[in-house]
Amino acid sequence: MISLLEQQTAIDDKLSQRFIALDPGGYFIIYIDTENALIYAKHFTNAINEKGLAVDPETGEPFPCGVKVERQPTAVFQARTAKELCIQIFEAPEISLVTKLDHAAYLGREFMRAEMALAMGQVYVQD
Repeated sequence: MISLLEQQTAIDDKLSQRFIALDPGGYFIIYIDTENALIYAKHFTNAINEKGLAVDPETGEPFPCGVKVERQPTAVFQARTAKELCIQIFEAPEISLVTKLDHAAYLGREFMRAEMALAMGQVYVQD
């Protein structure tokens, strides 16, 4: 018999494979600092071409997959909890960095995953 956790994991894994339209407001790289017990979210701008691919705003070239690209973030947020991070990103800035509701929902889930990993001493890998 499959446990509830295994069922939930299977559902999440399947949903993670679906197509998601990119947010014109940009994207976030999320990571945790276990030594200082902090969650970080770095915001980066992006442009989206006619094919729906993220491209370098300066060159118009698509970002390569599987290759590390060095870019400077437009903003860096740090917090002790997912809620604190959400308040900084969604309630504080005068300019909205997130323009799509599905992106906001995704970020909330990821921030909670990061918080749980931090609390439990686990490794966090952004979905």
